[in-house]
Amino acid sequence: MTAAARLLVLLLFATAVQAAEPWEAFFDPFLGDLRSELADAKAAGKRGVVVMYQFEACPYCQRMKREVLLKPEVQQAYHGDFTVVAIDTRGAQSITGVDGKVLPENQYAKAVGVLATPTFDFYAPGGKRMYRHVGGIFEVADFMLLERYVASGAYRSRSFAQFKDREKRT
Repeated sequence: MTAAARLLVLLLFATAVQAAEPWEAFFDPFLGDLRSELADAKAAGKRGVVVMYQFEACPYCQRMKREVLLKPEVQQAYHGDFTVVAIDTRGAQSITGVDGKVLPENQYAKAVGVLATPTFDFYAPGGKRMYRHVGGIFEVADFMLLERYVASGAYRSRSFAQFKDREKRT
């Protein structure tokens, strides 16, 4: 590659990086294979994968992106324990589910019972769904508590509301 071509590639990359929204760093690159993501998460020593079901025009998704997902502390907490991917409930990208079935995003979301956006599914490395949270969380502290709730295993013994109440009192 010539020096001019390398410079052009570098400039294009820099432009793409600058154009990215801060909340985009919340999501890991995703090629549509949840089984592969789970295997990679396990190999990396993570607790699993978080899937955010969303769509571009969803006002609650947009609010979370603007107010919560862009926060570095949120990104750091979630990425410390999980691989985080987005599935567009109106999209057509092929998704290979944890069961190995391949469906377009919109059909996959229906097949796993997503009825509202945003919905967050937390999967263990073996593919079992640990926890589902339906609806937006617009307080950074509460969204951080959701991560800790699942990562700590507290979801096995109490509701998220109970966990939040206990955590906020201590």
